[in-house]
Amino acid sequence: MTTQMAIEPAAGAVIGGVDTHKNTHYAAAVDDHGRLLGHREFPANDRGYADLLAWVQEHGEVGAIGVESTGSFGATLTRFLTAREIRVVEVNRPNRLARHMDGKSDRLDAEQIARAVLGQTSTATPKAKSGLVEVIRTLRVTRSSAVKARTSAFNTLWGVMIGSPSPLRDELVVLSKKTLVNRCLRLRPETEDLLGLATTPGRLLMAGVKATLRGLARRWKQLDDEIKALNKQIGALVHAAAPELVELHGVGVEIAGQFLVTAGDNPERIRNEAAFAKLCGVAPQPASSGRTTGRHRLSRGGDRAANSALYIVTIVRMRRHQPTRHYVERRTAEGLRKREIIRCLKRYIAREIYANLPRPSTASVTPPPTAA
Repeated sequence: MTTQMAIEPAAGAVIGGVDTHKNTHYAAAVDDHGRLLGHREFPANDRGYADLLAWVQEHGEVGAIGVESTGSFGATLTRFLTAREIRVVEVNRPNRLARHMDGKSDRLDAEQIARAVLGQTSTATPKAKSGLVEVIRTLRVTRSSAVKARTSAFNTLWGVMIGSPSPLRDELVVLSKKTLVNRCLRLRPETEDLLGLATTPGRLLMAGVKATLRGLARRWKQLDDEIKALNKQIGALVHAAAPELVELHGVGVEIAGQFLVTAGDNPERIRNEAAFAKLCGVAPQPASSGRTTGRHRLSRGGDRAANSALYIVTIVRMRRHQPTRHYVERRTAEGLRKREIIRCLKRYIAREIYANLPRPSTASVTPPPTAA
């Protein structure tokens, strides 16, 4: 969640709150004094979204609408409201004290969401999820799933191969990964053996193992081809969306794609580079109390995937970027530990990444056609 500068609703404005679910959304409306004006349930579809907005507008001029889970159940509603120039506020953390005192229900949750917007305890602008970066995000999610499935397929293939009969195992165990997969693709078990017509148990076992290894190798190959196609598509889209970002030292397509997803299609929602650093979890947080002053600790919040991407860029630069190597030498001579130096470098790199994020004028670049 990205912190934003607080925008006070106009006097007399109506504030909406929506508790989102898979099939229905529950809405509540409060006035600028926090008094409940009404509550109602709507279906989670285009007609329901239109009815929800019209119902809130019946109570007066809409100042803002708080929506829960703008990245999942509330994503479509957020797009609908944003397209109609309604200010949407992301509200994901319920008021725990109010829930403890009043209980939990869809109506109460919607009411607390509206009051969180009114009281400005929730001020984050949600990601737009309607442009090129959203396409990159969905392709990255698909690729991540395919990579996990490919790894699982090979691990299963390896386990079956290790336990296979000795002649086959001895032939396959010495092969490299790609060679092993290609060799398994060429295995040809006898049809009659697979049908249980083998004369000996050994032939039946060998036929079953060969069929299993060939099937797993085909699965691995299919997933590998899918990953290669996705890599081409993601690469073309990332270069089209943020060519300056990819040119930075240590920032490849995968890392740049992560930063784009973290910022979203509307990076202007992040008010400055300090807010981006906090979003990535590299902004030191004050930790002083009592007689201790001026002490800070490392932030444990923010987008951990973006934090990991910053760490990778930092390590790459510490090894192969001469200005960074000079910085490390200087800070080491000053007495800083390696961990502290990395923390400082991550903060500097976050500033550089923010400066090279695409702006609204460049984020809608039409991507070049990609090969299938």
